[in-house]
Amino acid sequence: MKFTVVGSGAMGLRYGVLLQDAGNEVDFVDGWKPNVEKMREQGGVYVSRDHKDKHLVPVNVYYPEEYDGNPDCYIFFLKQMQLSDMLKRCEHFFKPNQYAFTCMNGMGHVEKLLKYFKPEKLVAGTALVATVLNGPGDVDFIGKRGAGSMNLANYTEKPDDFTHKLVEQLEKAQFNPNLTTNFRGTLMAKVVFNSVVNTLCTMFEMTMGEYADYDGADEMSQQLIDEAYDVCERDGVQMLNTRKQELDSINYVSKVANPLHYPSMYQDMHNYRPTEVDYINGYLVKLGQKHNYNAKTHAFLTHEVHLAELGKQRELKRMREEEAAKQTVAEEQQVAGR
Repeated sequence: MKFTVVGSGAMGLRYGVLLQDAGNEVDFVDGWKPNVEKMREQGGVYVSRDHKDKHLVPVNVYYPEEYDGNPDCYIFFLKQMQLSDMLKRCEHFFKPNQYAFTCMNGMGHVEKLLKYFKPEKLVAGTALVATVLNGPGDVDFIGKRGAGSMNLANYTEKPDDFTHKLVEQLEKAQFNPNLTTNFRGTLMAKVVFNSVVNTLCTMFEMTMGEYADYDGADEMSQQLIDEAYDVCERDGVQMLNTRKQELDSINYVSKVANPLHYPSMYQDMHNYRPTEVDYINGYLVKLGQKHNYNAKTHAFLTHEVHLAELGKQRELKRMREEEAAKQTVAEEQQVAGR
């Protein structure tokens, strides 16, 4: 099969590289100039696994405006707040017969993708696997080959021949896919997971394993799970897991699968980037409001993350001002020394 990965960050590179390794033809489209230019300069992307065995993997990478490929399927991996702009930049090469597949975090992307792809051409899911973008053109796959799992479903909840072929290629690439016929339940399972682990690890600057080792972690997780499930049940979502199974999943991934991993929201906060909290905890809050339900713990966490973002932006501003002041002093000293 031929794939085009739109959004060549950590997860986009992981999916694209492993599908390429499995024998598929893969192109990469990205809008972040340092990333595109570095991969072109290197002749590919440097890939590590658990910080070891760093090696160069050749890839074809393009800016949206220059791409004119014709894949069977696009794979979208972007931050929720980046998707609308990227779709506009890419729409010139979309064709009616092509499929869209995504495992993006949070909720909000489905509605955006449906503006460009027919409902029967949309497949979405969730990826329970950890990946870190060390910098432009440098990615680290966390976990042994075959680690992690994923769920996916057709928007129509009616798998077609293409979907089964997609699952076959994902199996070859060792993503351990599980095809369901429960679209919203599949996506919301990851939203609930992220609303606990991503947010709390970010707020307290710790790995998933460090969070799970705290004596009160189960109580905190359960409170957030219960609120999220209360919201989903009121909105008619049939969840894939029971509340206990969801807690067990959080503990397994945090303690066994990826105990040393800092979630993507932490990586965004640490690097002074906006987080996706509005599309995760904030999404649950808004969904609850539709049914006059107050998901107050999720609302509190959403505010906490935004407050922390504000603090990080002020810290970044101070750092830039200090750097500018140092530069000014250096220039004045240089002039005085002439």
